[in-house]
Amino acid sequence: MNQESIVYGVIRDAPTSDVSALIKARLANMEAIMDLPDDDDFPYLTSQIFSLPPDDPQLGTYHTQVIHFAASYRAVEYQWERWIEKFERLLKRMVWVSVTVHLETELSGKHVFNWEANGNCHMPGDPNFQVNCEWEHEVDVLR
Repeated sequence: MNQESIVYGVIRDAPTSDVSALIKARLANMEAIMDLPDDDDFPYLTSQIFSLPPDDPQLGTYHTQVIHFAASYRAVEYQWERWIEKFERLLKRMVWVSVTVHLETELSGKHVFNWEANGNCHMPGDPNFQVNCEWEHEVDVLR
């Protein structure tokens, strides 16, 4: 059986009026993503699934840079703890306020994971952040 899983989401950076801090944070985020291995083992987490919008209001970055990502996998839910481990390793290297990951599976429904920074934003190296999970499963009811 070829069970497809879809993973997608967004990482929201921390907007600031301090231009120097903003540049430093966005460079840290870009470096963390670009440092992901191209030859990762399953479940894959590579830089190719991420999109880094430029610092231009007309191109999608008004105040907050929204880094989005998406991938399809074969039954990634069976290796989900490993995927989360890799993803949180990436988040630990980044500056962000909140992160949302959607996992859509054929067998176990839809899951939404939300990470929130403790304080104003998460800074690289800070191990403290929280994750919450919501589960939605659609079931056909026989009439």
